[in-house]
Amino acid sequence: MTSAGLSIQGNLWLGPTSLVRDLDLRAPAGTWTCLLGGSGVGKSTLGRMVAGLPVAARLDGLIAADDGNPLQGRVTMLGQQDQLLPWASALANVTIGARLRGTRPDQTRARALLAQVGLAGLEDRRPASLSGGQRQRVALARTLIEDRPIVVLDEPFTALDAATRAAMQDLAAGLLAGRTVILITHDPLEAARLGHMAWHITPQGSRSLVLPLGPVPRPLDDPAVLQAQADLFSALSQPCAA
Repeated sequence: MTSAGLSIQGNLWLGPTSLVRDLDLRAPAGTWTCLLGGSGVGKSTLGRMVAGLPVAARLDGLIAADDGNPLQGRVTMLGQQDQLLPWASALANVTIGARLRGTRPDQTRARALLAQVGLAGLEDRRPASLSGGQRQRVALARTLIEDRPIVVLDEPFTALDAATRAAMQDLAAGLLAGRTVILITHDPLEAARLGHMAWHITPQGSRSLVLPLGPVPRPLDDPAVLQAQADLFSALSQPCAA
């Protein structure tokens, strides 16, 4: 599997209303790129556009892979809500994509992925009998089984408690290593731990933010991570230019 870098350029509109002007951001191949910014600015909309999902907004510009190939069929997405089918088992939820496409589900691989995310022995459980963290692990396994080189994560850990959130961040960083990941987040600490690159999205455009160097996930108590968290919070708190 070969990952590709992404570029997003242009102006984002919702009907006649401008959401973001002069977007110009990059997501290097095989790295985690974080999108931060205020609620309603269009971060999730951009993520859905990258994933090829329907949105109400339009982008006067382009979203393109740097290898020149189409994005269709190369992107999968994991959102804040696990969106598991309540009547289906964990195993059935992981393999839902294949069934919707009318192909034979790879049950062996699905079981292996559930074991990889720490859910061995829970394959037959329905979502109602799983904790929030366990349900999100099922959703992560469902994302992984699609085996796409580009992954959009739209605040997938926000609803989890702090300890579970950190554990899920570590797990996702390990399992998605080598893929091109777009992480949409409101959390400066999450960006400081997981991001190789970060962008602040505002109505006036996009600007790069400074993150620590080195591999991810970075330790929660790393002084460089804590300083980056403070710096990111300060940058995100600055009022937008008129």
